[in-house]
Amino acid sequence: MILVLRALGVGDLATAVPALRGLRAGLPGRELVLAAPAWLAPLAELTGAVDRVLPTAGPHRLAWAGPPPEVAVNLHGRGPQSHRALAATRPHRLLAYRNVAAGHPGGPVWDGDEHEVRRWCRLLHAHGLPADPADLALRRPAGSGHPAGATLVHPGSKIPAKRWPAERFAALAGELTGRGHRVVLTGSAEERDLAGRVARDAGLPADAVLAGRTGLAELAALVADARLVVSGDTGIAHLATGYGTASVVLFGPVPPAHWGPPPDRPRHRVLGVTRHPGADRDWAAAGGVGIHPTLAAVGVDEVLAAVDEAEQAVRVSGATAA
Repeated sequence: MILVLRALGVGDLATAVPALRGLRAGLPGRELVLAAPAWLAPLAELTGAVDRVLPTAGPHRLAWAGPPPEVAVNLHGRGPQSHRALAATRPHRLLAYRNVAAGHPGGPVWDGDEHEVRRWCRLLHAHGLPADPADLALRRPAGSGHPAGATLVHPGSKIPAKRWPAERFAALAGELTGRGHRVVLTGSAEERDLAGRVARDAGLPADAVLAGRTGLAELAALVADARLVVSGDTGIAHLATGYGTASVVLFGPVPPAHWGPPPDRPRHRVLGVTRHPGADRDWAAAGGVGIHPTLAAVGVDEVLAAVDEAEQAVRVSGATAA
């Protein structure tokens, strides 16, 4: 049995898909158990690599009552807490990044400037296992119950620094509607008020607000069938990558080189790439409060231009995901 720890969120699980598939291919015939939050189970199923989810809110809550795993894999972080949580299951073999403090002097050295997808593929490669960083596609879920072809605008983020201003999302949604897009607003239950405000300011009807009204599987189906996704650097952007749905992703403070879609896929456009070292320092010195300056510098016209580029890429590539 293989026990994998990745007790984080939607984007974190989506970026681990190539590594999970590599474990499945490199260690065939074994049950693969993913220690992750229970609400991520629908997405785990869509990876096609996970047999079951062990509900886990974090490394400090990894409750394993079974026999020692043949292999335990830390796709959660660099340790020490996550290393120690997996070591406590007494695995025959632990695949993890080097952390002497956690009693794990083996394994490759952590690179803090590495893309998240490549980080976990490199961990597997160091242990002689396959993993293709480009293998990000997700299985298509059952229908969402909503008409296909919508443009999903996702104004929220759990991290305030990653939230593009609501008034700009409203202006964008209004412009897209004027261009013939059927815009709906997605988000969590906590983001329903934000999505509602954006919809009202954009002149959209109340039923355009889907925030808080979709489960994870339904959201995945919406993305899979969507015309376009516009969001910040958050989970829905990774779903768009997984389904080859045209997307525009607004980044800041974390650069797309760490979490963005593959740069060779033109139907996924990223904004907020330009760094402003002086503004970064000022923002950090002020306590990192409010929207990050790199993201604040992105205007509505830039996003609309990126939308045009992404949709042109779709027309050029046809039905082939890119």
